[in-house]
Amino acid sequence: MNIDLIFQIAGVGIIVAVLNQLLTRAGREEQALLTTIAGLVVVLFIVTQQIGELFSSVKSIFNL
Repeated sequence: MNIDLIFQIAGVGIIVAVLNQLLTRAGREEQALLTTIAGLVVVLFIVTQQIGELFSSVKSIFNL
């Protein structure tokens, strides 16, 4: 497992958490929710790319 992947996901999580707190304290709960959802989508894209690479590796290993 690549350690950079963990740092990328953690970085997105920290940024989203800080933005969420700032927006919530400013009274913009809707934007805070949208920021959280956007962060979740970004992390899902990162994980989806890694799963695609895993499937292609398995496919090449077993000559499928």
